[in-house]
Amino acid sequence: MKNSTDAITQQIRVLLADDHPVVRQGLAAILKSQKDIRIVTEVADGKEACELYDQLSPDVLLLDLRMPKKDGLQVVAELMSRRGAKPRIIVMTAYESEQDIRQALKAGAKAFLVKGAHPQQIREAVRRVARGETFLPPEIGFKLAESMSHPELSNRETEILQYLALGRSNKEIGQILYICEGTVKHHVKSILRKLDAIGRSEAMAIATRRGLIQAS
Repeated sequence: MKNSTDAITQQIRVLLADDHPVVRQGLAAILKSQKDIRIVTEVADGKEACELYDQLSPDVLLLDLRMPKKDGLQVVAELMSRRGAKPRIIVMTAYESEQDIRQALKAGAKAFLVKGAHPQQIREAVRRVARGETFLPPEIGFKLAESMSHPELSNRETEILQYLALGRSNKEIGQILYICEGTVKHHVKSILRKLDAIGRSEAMAIATRRGLIQAS
């Protein structure tokens, strides 16, 4: 018969990182209700997430994608670049952008969840990632599969696309990004080609549908 010490040893130790207190409280409540899961600490920014990950070495890092000081992708990239055992990271976000999904998984995240996911889905993700498995809910897996049929926008193209959505001209975008107008035009042509759009209006519609444009 296992004693209480053994049971505690077998608990999955989770570091919870989200800059919204209400979200953190909700996630903590969902996980604390489980005997096999323990929250070791909660943090509100990416810099603190990296520092406390090093100190506490949790089994799973449950990480918000958009946070102050260091965003989720920066945290994933930094932790994955270090020597030793690779971190097991679950990325959570309010968005379902195919760009976010691709970038998070490419950076090394083991799972991708949307905020508002069913509590049981969150618990399953924690348990599976703790075992070294990947976890993608059906709707995320479908979106990822669909996105793989489209050419991926570069970081610069994604940046320019966001400015196009704000109604900026090529000249204005060039001034903001410190690149010449001709370079902006080249990127815009590439964006239209990759989105299979005839003009900017159609590109914006496609980008919105696919979640490539972040809500301002």
